[in-house]
Amino acid sequence: MTIQLQPALRIIAALATVGFSFLAQSASAQTPFYQASAQELTGSPGTLIRSEPMAFAPVGAQAWRILYRSTGLEGQPTAVSGVAVIPAGEPPADGRPIVAWAHPTTGVVPHCAPSLALFVFQQMMGLRPLIERGAVVVATDYPGLGTAGPHPYLVGTSEGRAVLDSVRAARMLPGSGGARSFAVWSHSQGGHAALYTGLLAKTYAPELNLIGVAAAAPATDLITLMGDDFKTSGGKNLTAMTLWSWTRVFGAPIDKVVLPAAIPTVDRLANDCIESIFDIIERGAAEKTLEQTFLSVSNIATIDPWKTLAARNTPGVLPKTIPLFLAQGANDDLVQPAVTKAYFQRQCKAGSRVTMLLMPNVGHGFAGRDAANDAVNWMSERFAGNAAPSDC
Repeated sequence: MTIQLQPALRIIAALATVGFSFLAQSASAQTPFYQASAQELTGSPGTLIRSEPMAFAPVGAQAWRILYRSTGLEGQPTAVSGVAVIPAGEPPADGRPIVAWAHPTTGVVPHCAPSLALFVFQQMMGLRPLIERGAVVVATDYPGLGTAGPHPYLVGTSEGRAVLDSVRAARMLPGSGGARSFAVWSHSQGGHAALYTGLLAKTYAPELNLIGVAAAAPATDLITLMGDDFKTSGGKNLTAMTLWSWTRVFGAPIDKVVLPAAIPTVDRLANDCIESIFDIIERGAAEKTLEQTFLSVSNIATIDPWKTLAARNTPGVLPKTIPLFLAQGANDDLVQPAVTKAYFQRQCKAGSRVTMLLMPNVGHGFAGRDAANDAVNWMSERFAGNAAPSDC
């Protein structure tokens, strides 16, 4: 999930605050770098297929575009692309801490991969202070973005495996030092991915040491989100992408819930990326069509297979041994504050140590940006071995 759509003038005014983070444009077309043969897929999950240096890395760091092996939804070997940023100089004897950045929504088709975006580094919230503190930052594209699609959008197992394997791959790059301790941090769809990373870490990547999960406005209750989001402009866009993706990934019948007249608009939204201010404005215009004609049912989340899929991809409670940082904008009308608070309370009830940052006057789009400094400080304390605080 990503920023909520707003009237064009409000978005343009907000750009002065955001800087370049929403100005990303496609830097290059997909190249053979993103294609892996069956022979190249042979190997353990998290091992590198290939890597190449990237231009315009942050000062004091080297950046790599990476292609690595992972595990598909049916257990099949698959390739996933991403970006890794490593501080310059020799790593400490025990290696550098690793932070996995799980990106928010950019799209559901291959050319929407963040690793193809010109300003990908500006979109990785907290990158500069993390590099200054000596951390490796690795950012998966997720399956089906960069590599062959479609992207399994908001599919937790797919996201979590991709994040964990990106950490494994980052450990193999020059200058990383091969440390096993990592944190995962992100916003919106990426928050959903971060939580699934925590849920899968012990069984899927037991050799790694997850020291904490940090998530801003995460998608924690897909049934509620699917029931509420189609009522808002941004939500209609996200609902369209979810339906388009799940139809192709799971074979769910989109024609049973979307009116025939709306299908061309859904296809158009699914094939466009969310990379620049112009994309956001254009999607807002396309969305107006869905305000007139969209769903043939009152609530997708009450109808199978959509209901079952939403429940299956709703993150459960993390193991209480994993500290959690949650951030939420009080003015978020896409991921409702009450939903994040409810997840916070479930974690507390399970005995977890949870920090909850409620940000006044912050909407969905800026939750990751506004929480980044707090998240970086929180992760740094976990890497230092300090006991996690708790607001429970």
